[in-house]
Amino acid sequence: MTTKPNIQAVANSTDQPAIPDPFEPANLRLDQSFTETVAVKKLLTTIPVRRPNRQSFFRVHPDQAYREVFPIIDLKDDGEEYIVVKSLVPELATEIVYKQLCLAITRQGTVFFLPLRLPGPDGKDMEWWRSLREHAERAQTRWIRVVPNRDLGAYEAMQAADNLGDPEWPDMGFWDLIKIAFKEYLITDVNHPVIKRLRGLA
Repeated sequence: MTTKPNIQAVANSTDQPAIPDPFEPANLRLDQSFTETVAVKKLLTTIPVRRPNRQSFFRVHPDQAYREVFPIIDLKDDGEEYIVVKSLVPELATEIVYKQLCLAITRQGTVFFLPLRLPGPDGKDMEWWRSLREHAERAQTRWIRVVPNRDLGAYEAMQAADNLGDPEWPDMGFWDLIKIAFKEYLITDVNHPVIKRLRGLA
């Protein structure tokens, strides 16, 4: 005996809605105006303190408000620099050097502080320090890169041949930028690990 198919069941099975494909292009493709409607602001959370890479063009902020002289403890082996609060300067005088920190920016938009070593209290200066200070002045109006010349005993500057335009500086004050750069590199008392290390206590 032949069993007849359940016509109602067949009809119901064809009435089920198709499961939508999550990878349907209409679900993923952005409208062409997307970049015009979404505002993106780069957040500055890290600002290095260093000399620029020898292959990187950079500029120095031309406003004098974006540079200041600080007492610095320079840990050369670690590549770290610490600001010392002025109340500790007399006690730590033998460990301190004085550097002018200038706000700078690379062609790729990386903001950094360029440390410029100043002559010591005895007036001692070096061509390495002097030449970098000179080039930093030049970088206020021109895109340059600096290259160490061992034979010369100084830095040489290479100027960009083309007009690369003006940099886009961060919309922040100098001291707010300093706070970001030195949030972990500020010495406020003699019990700081760096001071203990220099005194052979840690």
